[in-house]
Amino acid sequence: MAYKITSQCISCNLCLSICPTGAVKVIDAQHWIDPELCTNCIGTVYSVPQCKAGCPTCDGCVKQPSDYWEGWFTKYNHVLAKLTNKQDYWERWFNCYSKKFSEQLQKRQQQILEA
Repeated sequence: MAYKITSQCISCNLCLSICPTGAVKVIDAQHWIDPELCTNCIGTVYSVPQCKAGCPTCDGCVKQPSDYWEGWFTKYNHVLAKLTNKQDYWERWFNCYSKKFSEQLQKRQQQILEA
């Protein structure tokens, strides 16, 4: 399942440089991910897709559902969550960043302990 760039994208171009397969493209000033090139970073040294991990908005790059209804319910639940949970943008960004940073730090510490 490929990823797609949403309307939350702030055009920081970070994903262009961190995608290991070069799947992120800019056409007509719009960022998009070529599903033929996107491998979800499987088979690379990365444990998570780099476009998702490196995105400063946390919602700028999301998994593209393969099923119409799966996508519809995902969008519905996302919109419903936004309407019922009025979190601040920076608070949401910080929570996402700190979670990802913590996960990476734990993996790094585990690798050091195993070595």
